[in-house]
Amino acid sequence: MSTLLDVQDLRVHFPTRTGTIEAVRGVSFSLGRERLGIVGESGSGKSQTGRAIMGLTPPHAEVAAKRLAFDGVDLLKISPRERRTLRGNRIAMVLQDPKYSLNPVMTIGRQIVETLRAHENIGRAQAKRRALEMLEAVQIRDPERVFGLYPHEVSGGMGQRAMIAMMLISGPELLIADEPTSALDVTVQLEVLAILDKLVAERGMGLIFISHDLRLVSSFCDRVIVMYAGRIVEEIAASDLANAKHPYTQGLLDCMPKLGFDRHPLPTLQRQAEWLL
Repeated sequence: MSTLLDVQDLRVHFPTRTGTIEAVRGVSFSLGRERLGIVGESGSGKSQTGRAIMGLTPPHAEVAAKRLAFDGVDLLKISPRERRTLRGNRIAMVLQDPKYSLNPVMTIGRQIVETLRAHENIGRAQAKRRALEMLEAVQIRDPERVFGLYPHEVSGGMGQRAMIAMMLISGPELLIADEPTSALDVTVQLEVLAILDKLVAERGMGLIFISHDLRLVSSFCDRVIVMYAGRIVEEIAASDLANAKHPYTQGLLDCMPKLGFDRHPLPTLQRQAEWLL
């Protein structure tokens, strides 16, 4: 399997008045055309890892790596203009909540068309046709109606599908999905995952699926990276997640509810100082 993304010793630091916050500390992994899950609790650095790959970290952040390459292109050495050309075109990112990611004063269709026309030289009529086809591909039943709606006029699940359509309209080779199902109910979660799974299989994309839900990741991804305090503590095949060796991963698994088992008192995660090293 060819390497689509190569990340070696990625570090993301945020200077503050009280000192430097090390959000990502020496993260390394590679990705082919597969589904890679990144899990960990809030603040573990998983979202900042995705944003660093996309080039979406705030201007005051310090991003460094021995290697951060997409399809052989060094993402830290190319110009901002070249980075913008890649972003949304060959690399796309689905953010966590459509309420905060979609422009509230633009219709859904207009936003998707704008994304497409930013990367391809096509007419408005052709762009609209492509947008309608993409909305249909993410299983929106009445794409013509949804095309003309504003974000506040659709449900959370439909808004998330519209976000996925917007990110996939240009045919990216790498998709980063940052907790795309966290705001959705279980039934809609499964539908969104099925859409992503189908599109990854049909298009041969690489997918980074960022989540705090171990059960979801273990059933959907091929490999899983577990992060704690900005570092990777374990990498394991998703099918083998139940046999994880690191005590942090074991602790996360133990905290998940289990039907038919007495969970009183509820288990707690016993953190160890050496995990921070």
